[in-house]
Amino acid sequence: MEASAKPGHGSDAFVLDLVDALTPDPGTEGAFRIQNNKFAFSPGQLSKMLNPKNHSAFYAMGGLAGLEMGLRTDRHTGLSVDETLVDGTITFREVATKHLPKYDAASDTVPESKIRTKEPCPSSEAKISAFLDRRQFFTENRLPEKKPKTLLDLAWQTYNDKVLILLTIAAVVSLALGLYQTFGGSHENGEPRVEWIEGVAILVAIIIVVLVGTLNDWNMQRQFNQLNKQQSDRTVNVVRSGKTMEISIFDLLVGDVALLSVGDLVPVDGVFINGFGVKCDESTATGESDLMKKVPADTVFAALSDVAEGKAGGINIHKLDPFIISGSKVQEGSGSFLVTAVGVNSSYGSITMSLRTEQEDTPLQKKLNVLADKIAIFGGGAALILFITLFIKFAAGLPTNHQTADEKGKEFLELFVISVTIVVVAVPEGLPLAVTLALAFATTRMMKDNNLVRILKACETMGNATAICSDKTGTLTQNKMTVVAATLGKAICFGNKDNALDADRALDDKAPPVSIPCVPVSEFVRALNDETRQLIVQSSTVNSTAFQGDQDGKMTYIGSTTEAALLAFSRDHLAARPVQQERENAVIVQQVPFDSSIKFMASVVKLPSGKFRAYVKGASEIVLDKCTQTISDTKSDGVSSVEMTEEDRELFKQKITSYSSQALRTIGFTYRDFDSWPPEGTEAIDDPNAADFSKIHNHMTLVAIFGIQDPLRSTVIDALKDCQRAGIVVRMVTGDNILTGSAIAQECGIYHPEQGGTAMEGPAFRRKSETELKEIVPHLQVLARSSPEDKRILVQTLKSLGETVAVTGDGTNDAPALKLADVGFAMGIAGTEVAKEAADIILLDDNFASIVKGVCWGRAVNDSVKKFLQFQLTVNVTAVVLTFVSAVYSSKGESVLNAVQLLWVNLIMDTFAALALATDPPTATVLDRKPDRKSAPLVTSRMGKMIVAQAIVQLVISFVLYFGGPTLLGYRINDLNSQTATNDGKRLNSLVFNTFVWLQIFNEFNNRRLDNRLNFFEGITRNWFFVAINIIIIGGQVLIIFVGGEAFKIVPLDGKEWALSIGLGAISIPWGAAVRKFPDSWAEAIGRTVTWPFSKLLPSFKKSKKKDDEVAEGGQAGEPKDPENIRPPLRVMSSIRGPRVREHIGLRQRAHNAKEKTKDKIHDMSHRPQPDLPK
Repeated sequence: MEASAKPGHGSDAFVLDLVDALTPDPGTEGAFRIQNNKFAFSPGQLSKMLNPKNHSAFYAMGGLAGLEMGLRTDRHTGLSVDETLVDGTITFREVATKHLPKYDAASDTVPESKIRTKEPCPSSEAKISAFLDRRQFFTENRLPEKKPKTLLDLAWQTYNDKVLILLTIAAVVSLALGLYQTFGGSHENGEPRVEWIEGVAILVAIIIVVLVGTLNDWNMQRQFNQLNKQQSDRTVNVVRSGKTMEISIFDLLVGDVALLSVGDLVPVDGVFINGFGVKCDESTATGESDLMKKVPADTVFAALSDVAEGKAGGINIHKLDPFIISGSKVQEGSGSFLVTAVGVNSSYGSITMSLRTEQEDTPLQKKLNVLADKIAIFGGGAALILFITLFIKFAAGLPTNHQTADEKGKEFLELFVISVTIVVVAVPEGLPLAVTLALAFATTRMMKDNNLVRILKACETMGNATAICSDKTGTLTQNKMTVVAATLGKAICFGNKDNALDADRALDDKAPPVSIPCVPVSEFVRALNDETRQLIVQSSTVNSTAFQGDQDGKMTYIGSTTEAALLAFSRDHLAARPVQQERENAVIVQQVPFDSSIKFMASVVKLPSGKFRAYVKGASEIVLDKCTQTISDTKSDGVSSVEMTEEDRELFKQKITSYSSQALRTIGFTYRDFDSWPPEGTEAIDDPNAADFSKIHNHMTLVAIFGIQDPLRSTVIDALKDCQRAGIVVRMVTGDNILTGSAIAQECGIYHPEQGGTAMEGPAFRRKSETELKEIVPHLQVLARSSPEDKRILVQTLKSLGETVAVTGDGTNDAPALKLADVGFAMGIAGTEVAKEAADIILLDDNFASIVKGVCWGRAVNDSVKKFLQFQLTVNVTAVVLTFVSAVYSSKGESVLNAVQLLWVNLIMDTFAALALATDPPTATVLDRKPDRKSAPLVTSRMGKMIVAQAIVQLVISFVLYFGGPTLLGYRINDLNSQTATNDGKRLNSLVFNTFVWLQIFNEFNNRRLDNRLNFFEGITRNWFFVAINIIIIGGQVLIIFVGGEAFKIVPLDGKEWALSIGLGAISIPWGAAVRKFPDSWAEAIGRTVTWPFSKLLPSFKKSKKKDDEVAEGGQAGEPKDPENIRPPLRVMSSIRGPRVREHIGLRQRAHNAKEKTKDKIHDMSHRPQPDLPK
């Protein structure tokens, strides 16, 4: 059965193909095969409507009426909240278009698949009693969780490290030689057979490194999986049992009636029931760039029926779109739709699965990659030079070396192992681990402070924000609106406080005298006649999108808080019926949703008299400009209105000014009656049944002006003082008029006209040239009556001035500004889904104080990484130099720190230090400094001062003990008795090793501060990680000294040696205090003097610094034209180390580059001109 309708041009004829409408696609047969289905349709049949949009499948299933019956739901009342099991069965034949095969022209059975497919499995939550059958047959709106890596996978990834593999090979060879010497070699009487211990010790150390790294990665994976779950959950409005309610998107089911409003991100597939002017952006779902206007499903089905009967005429069926696609965004209008597919069965489900990508490297990680690259070169170079030096010494001594072959082999193996171990110590694999741990820890803790981090880099960027552009309502204020004043036309008012405007009125001699009688609210209400009362009630309830529902266990109004305040006023003072009842009794023919660019919303209803009335609600000065009449009397019958004179207009403007100066939000109500709808000559181009509202929005009658109070949040004033202390400039961006905005900004401490601060309205702001904007914006503190475009211009101008900008937004049109800002904050309560999708951080409580907490955590992340870096660079320099010098000095090529000891030191300074220092919470003093600029170096002069000073004192102490120990402490390492010399040599080396570790332990405490203050214990009781890890390190060191024995090539120390080790280690603390008191300017001068010769001798020194700054600004330095040629960050490190390091660093960048290059190739091929074909 086929029918066709030719559209206007005749080139793209629509064909109603009912024969093949519901034929399963190859590989999808399992979704059509449902055993004992109590519903008329299977998930496979329903998915045929939207994969791609398929009018034929929609018609075949009987349109909206067929879907409604087949899914056992009701388009008006939705699903019943009492539904558990569904009684009986409804068949496809009962609801579908007559004489239509269920699956294809051949039969009514599902064709056998040539491809192996999975049968749909019941929902994992099928045990839930509510909607049991519906969940089982159609599943839930959840996607399968991404399978996490097992501990074994993570362990293999951690071990798959080239240096660890090299060490393993060396350890196995050492163990083999040791076993041979132990069981096959000759030993003197009483000599212990312990040659095998060194190989085992290296293997044990490798196992510990792998184990700790694995557990860290597992914990990090668990934290981010939890974070992703929190990001995915959001709420949606549905109708169940005839009542509007708010539920989680995970609870949406097939058959639900879901509501659409501007800014929603559609979470499921469905068909449009009805609504007003709904247009969706489906670019992310289908690639269609134009907004798609939605047409009610019944209208489309009627048109398809005409096509089937051959009566199509010139109807363009392709323009009739009833399909709501998951992943699309509602840009205009409001309405409802019937849910037909959820979860993996929805059209966007599979795409969402493919979008599960890893987080990109953050700017801090990019800076660290550059630094780690240099450290790796330093360590690798030192290891190579050491190996060459020791090998030359070894080779030169062979003629006089009378050891056996296996002893010589073991000696060579030891010098190889010590060289490789230097690479392990020098290569800073702890750097990416530290920043990842700091970010993971911070994002988890920020959740408790109501900051849901969506984009990881925002966490650290927020720490260096220099400007915050904040909304007013709900962010600075409590968003608990209450109507406290109103002026009803020229007739009466309540709640007026004109004394607030005495100063302003003195400046305006032309201000008319206030002649509207002001009475208490109770008297105001009694003065209203029934018609006027009903006019206000209808304006509040019908012309509104808020609804009454259960929230936190109590009935309240859900939606815009401004609308909720007006609805509460109507309910409490005007005896309005429930909102749903008022709306059901009104015949709404058209709605114009609120848009921040026009500042009003409108609803048109059909009156019992047959006439039509347009209700408009919006910004008072905007709607006042459209009025030519006003209500004049409330005592006579009916609604009495008169012409609005210029004096009246000035009077109302004065009222608006009066309310605004009292920090009240002003909302105006207007209306106009029409004989027909749409009025002649005002039809909308895309819908002849609706009016172009801009053509009729004039000659309105002013009903009332309301003053709505929204008090400041109690925490805002202190939070703003914190921002000023931290060097952050806060600007208010509000949709209120300039008087309201300025009054609230002054109250909370943002607006300081006495200090040169300015306030401006959006229309004037956006007309300024780029040069003028750059002059105005540094002094701008309040931007009133602003549109989303004004906010975007403000952010763009601030960024061009070098500011790091954070911006808040809640509306769909705020998305460009949120994307453009360095950090975009979307409102978690008032924000639309589109705004949340565009944001980096979601503010769960819409509270400005939470933004300040985000700044604190951002600074804590940067500080934590710098603390770790300061600690690690000190250990790096000290360990490498100490190992190198002692190994070269030793006649046997033995380092004072052997391979196993160095692996323990590496564990302390990498994994343990990362856990200890990267988990410090922000202290009270973190806001006492100005933000860092984007190009600020990772290692500051203050950090460099501490690193060099601590490295010097550690090397001095270690060298004095190593070289002067025999003289100063009486160790007889040159004694003629070889046994005495060997024992004292081991004791001296044990003392140096123990002292070296204690120097690191005390220096770790010293590194808890980056500034020049002396109290490094500040906040230590709030970081039990730090305390616990240091206890573990101390316990491990004590254990090693007493029982390490041959494994670490040490001997137990006595009390005097322990006291000496700890005492010398503690020198780090007073030395650190002395270094802090050393002026930074002197340190910088010394640094410049030391590095000056290098800058002259090595021209690349300056180029390298310039590249670092470029990378710090967010890009790759010196980016080549071919993305494939971009070497990933940490080039040396990622080539020396294995996939665990590369996963942290560079891999995502390379994957992104490859993807972009593939896109470019496809684009070039598709746009390449085709050669002319021979004729």
